[in-house]
Amino acid sequence: MILQFDSTILLWIQDVVRNPVLDVIFKFFTHLGDNGYFWIGLSLILCIPKKTRKAGIFALLALLFSVIVNNAILKNVIGRIRPYEIIAGLECIIKHAHDASFPSGHTGSSFAAATVFLKKFPKKFSIPLLVMAILISVSRLYVGIHYPTDVIAGAITGTALGILACLLGDFLIKKFREKKPDTCDKIFANEEKTPAIEAEKE
Repeated sequence: MILQFDSTILLWIQDVVRNPVLDVIFKFFTHLGDNGYFWIGLSLILCIPKKTRKAGIFALLALLFSVIVNNAILKNVIGRIRPYEIIAGLECIIKHAHDASFPSGHTGSSFAAATVFLKKFPKKFSIPLLVMAILISVSRLYVGIHYPTDVIAGAITGTALGILACLLGDFLIKKFREKKPDTCDKIFANEEKTPAIEAEKE
C-alpha cells in the first residue's frame, strides 16, 4: 500500500512534471542541501553577531540532532532500499546514493534548521528559509532519489528536532544566565532587555 502510494507519485513526477528547465532548478536545490552545507554555513555566519548567535547555535544543535537521529540511527535501523532500485521504470537523474533511503536526510536537516529560524527570527526572514527547506525536500522527489514517505518522515523528525534544540538551548542558556549573568550577556543578546527583538517576530 505504501509502496504503491510512493510509486504513483514518483512516476507521475517523472512522466508529467519533469522537463529540462525544472531539471536544472531542482538539481540545484537538491545539491544545495548536500551534507547540510548550506544550513551549516548559514548557521555559522549567524553565530558571529551577538544578536543572532543564539539562533545560529540552536540551528547547529538541531542539525547535529538530525544527523544522529535520521542518518546514524533511523537509516541504519530501517535500511530502506532507494526507490530507483525498486520501482520499475523510475530513473534517478543525479548520482546514486550509497546509504539507506528512509528518512530523507536532506529533508530532516533542512526542516531542523528552518524550524529553529521560524522560532527565533521574524517571519520576513524565517519564511523564505522555510520555503528553501521545502524546495530542497521536494527536489529529492523530483530527482527520484527518495520516496514521498521518506520526505514526509524527514520533515516530521526535522521539525521535532528543531523544536527540541530550541527547548534544550533555551533551558541551558537560562541556567547559564542564572549562574553567570554578566558572562552570558557578553555572549548572547539578552532578550529580556531587548523586547523590541521579540516584537519583530509578530
